[in-house]
Amino acid sequence: MRPRGARGPRQGGPIMTMTYRRSRPVLSTLSAGIAAAALLLGLAGPAAATPVPPIQDFGTIDGFGQNSEHERITRAALACAPGTAPGAAGACFQPASIRQLAGANGTMGAIGAPDADQALTEAAHCDGADYLNAAGYPRTRAQATSVLLSCIAHLKGEFDRGVEKADVLVNAAGAVSVSDTDLSSDCTFVLGVPGRGKCNAIEGFGRALHGTEDFYSHSNWADQADGRSAIGVANPPGLARTGPAPFLRLAAAAPSASDIPGDLTTGCFSLNPWGCGKRITHGVLNKDNGTIDPATGRATSPTTARGQVAGNFNAAVQTAIADTRAQWDGFRGSLVARYGMVRGQRMACAMTHDDPARDCR
Repeated sequence: MRPRGARGPRQGGPIMTMTYRRSRPVLSTLSAGIAAAALLLGLAGPAAATPVPPIQDFGTIDGFGQNSEHERITRAALACAPGTAPGAAGACFQPASIRQLAGANGTMGAIGAPDADQALTEAAHCDGADYLNAAGYPRTRAQATSVLLSCIAHLKGEFDRGVEKADVLVNAAGAVSVSDTDLSSDCTFVLGVPGRGKCNAIEGFGRALHGTEDFYSHSNWADQADGRSAIGVANPPGLARTGPAPFLRLAAAAPSASDIPGDLTTGCFSLNPWGCGKRITHGVLNKDNGTIDPATGRATSPTTARGQVAGNFNAAVQTAIADTRAQWDGFRGSLVARYGMVRGQRMACAMTHDDPARDCR
């Protein structure tokens, strides 16, 4: 849920400005979780109307300095275009279903859950895997790779949990469960509260997507260094890759250290002003701010230093969108691999259709 007083974007509304934030005091990282808990427990009285500082990382609310960035990337990747249906295989998400995954006015969606209850969990955001091939750098390649592999393992666990929770959507006879796919009210995705089967399956997938989308803004995978400055902690090299990272395929087997490029880095993030020392920081590397169209994914007007270099902001956004589509393809394949063709495809149909009991037969 969103803190009271924060306004969500209208679905299919105007282009909005991205502000991925990870530089506020500790209160900001906890505020969304506290507000979500208060709303969930029915305790959001007059005090809840008082503005709270924004959470850090990709924005998941519209207000307090954030503009629902995860929602807009996810909608650009997976929302059905007007007049388009998901089909039996669940190729895209209809309006009520994408609302649960990506969020909308009044809900953070599954994609926003880690910013509510895992804001300080490094693996949920793929931070801390920083490395620079330079004498005296305080982290080794092996240390950075270990952190990144831990992030991937965490995200793979969320992804697999979503596949597991889909079991109740379709019974052994192939019938869709009406009660477990009902979306007459929004799902609850925070604080470990279990819900309807569709909510639980979407939560696992959405939490996984949160981290994979973060990776492209927080790393140098798709970006380039500033050619006007020397390579160093303040200007790490860019890998300029043009497609999703193969080691981030959550439906595949876990990657090994040899799969990670030698110059790959994410940024160090710490609430302690001296916590990152002489390491590459999130502030240096992120490509967080700019404008995204949630319908087309068009990304313009970057405002961070790294994002303004050589089209880095657009490269990060487009790669995140492509990766999100690939992750859904992998999720659908995992359903079929685990439950068989008929049940697996019908589960994907149930996750993407707003009335699957009627449409998924």
